[in-house]
Amino acid sequence: MKKAFILCNLLLMLTPAIGDVSSAAQNDKNSLYIQKYKNIAIEQMVKSGIPASITLAQACLESGFGTSSLATKGNNHFGIKCHDFQGETMYIDDEKKGECFRVYDNAEASFNDHTDFLRYRDRYASLFDLEPTDYKAWAYGLKAAGYATAPNYAVMLIDLIEKYDLHQYDNFVEASAIPNPPNKAKMSENVKLLPGSPMYKISLEREILKKNNVLYIEANGYETFASIAAEFNLFTRELLKFNDEKRNRDLKAGEIVYLEAKKHQADKHLDKHVVEEGETMHSLSQQYAVKLKYLYKYNPSLNIGTNPEEGSIINLK
Repeated sequence: MKKAFILCNLLLMLTPAIGDVSSAAQNDKNSLYIQKYKNIAIEQMVKSGIPASITLAQACLESGFGTSSLATKGNNHFGIKCHDFQGETMYIDDEKKGECFRVYDNAEASFNDHTDFLRYRDRYASLFDLEPTDYKAWAYGLKAAGYATAPNYAVMLIDLIEKYDLHQYDNFVEASAIPNPPNKAKMSENVKLLPGSPMYKISLEREILKKNNVLYIEANGYETFASIAAEFNLFTRELLKFNDEKRNRDLKAGEIVYLEAKKHQADKHLDKHVVEEGETMHSLSQQYAVKLKYLYKYNPSLNIGTNPEEGSIINLK
C-alpha cells in the first residue's frame, strides 16, 4: 500500500553492508519501534486472531518503522486509504497522484483500524481460518487477497518477522483466548426439530436453518412471501415484518427468508462489517439476522432508507 521507495529503502535496511555503523544504528531504531508497539500487536491478536507478528511486520513495512510521512503526520502505520472514512484525511502521491489516506488521533487508533480492516472484510475472511501462529501462510494469504501490489510483499513480511524474531509474540497469546474466525461466526446451523413441534413435518421435506439463533429457509426460486407464509402457517404481513419487507414479491433462489423475528444485534464475535460492492443495509440485515431498524440505530450517520458506501464500516451492535 505504500510508495515503492519506502519498500526499496526497507530492503536495504534488511540487508545492511558488513561493518556499516549507520546500519547498526538503524537496526537499533527499528528495534525500538518494535518494542514500542509489540504490546498493541499482542492485544490486537487477542481481539481478532491476527498474528501479532503479522501486525508488527505490516506496520514496520508500511510505515518504514514509523518514519513515513503518513506515520509521522497522520499516525497511519498501515497505509490504509480513505474509502468511506469519516475522520480527518491527508493526500499524498502513492500508486496514483494525490491519493486520500486516513489520519488518526494516535498510533493505537491506527492499529485498531487495521484490525477491523482485515477482520470485517469478506476478502480477508479466509485468512482467519489459518493457524494464528502460521505467519508464513498469513503473509502469502494477505498478498493473495490483494492487500498490496508489490509482487514480493509476502517475502518482505516473512523476512522482517524472521530478522526481528517477531513470531515470538504470537506465542504470548493462548489459542483459547482467540475469537472464532468470522466465517465460523457467520456459519448457519442445520436445525433438527422434534416430533410435535409446529414445523416438524415441513422440516422433513425442506431444510430449516438457523443464523444468530433465528430460524430461516432459503427460497427455491419459485416462491413468494405469501406462499411461504401459507406453508408455515403464518400471516403474510407477519413474514414480511420478520424480513423487513414492505410487500409480497417473487423470491430469488437461495434468498434468505426468516421464519421468526430477527435479533436486536449480531451474534458473538460479529461486531462490525466492512461494506462490499452492492451491499445494502437490508442485505446486511438479512445476512446477520439483525432487525433493520437496529442497524440504522447503531449507525446514526446513515439516514433511514439510505445505504452505505463501499468500504465503510457498519456496526452490528
